[in-house]
Amino acid sequence: MIRRLFTQVAEALSASGHADSDEAARQQALRMATAVLMVNVARADHVFDESEFDSVLQLVQSHFGLAPEDAATLCNAANEKVDDLVSVLEFTQLLHEHLDEEEKARIVAMLWRIAYADGRLDKFEDALVLKIGDLLYVSRGLVMRLKDDAAKAAG
Repeated sequence: MIRRLFTQVAEALSASGHADSDEAARQQALRMATAVLMVNVARADHVFDESEFDSVLQLVQSHFGLAPEDAATLCNAANEKVDDLVSVLEFTQLLHEHLDEEEKARIVAMLWRIAYADGRLDKFEDALVLKIGDLLYVSRGLVMRLKDDAAKAAG
């Protein structure tokens, strides 16, 4: 199932045709990949509580400029994808290939905010965000600065 999802996302990004529809498909694929990573971090400690869901929903809505119902639809779809997720590699690879350094750093910053959404950082959340940062080729120094910023913001 994950392989099929990745194939669909990759095809959407590489499909030829109208420029507008290509860009729309590319944006949708990148949104889904990002949302899957966000939900995966929120669920890494095996507790996906309301504060984490609200944090994911708010970040998805603000980061992508989506209406509340569109953000909820994306988050629910991402949550279903995470149920069958075996590896984050396909999603991080997709993002790495299509985003610049600043966009990848913004994603890592959002992941840290989600990890701290419930007021504490679980070791599984910590390890997963570090792994995703590595797979996105964001420097470890920047990843640690973003972690520190999220910790300070969480109080």
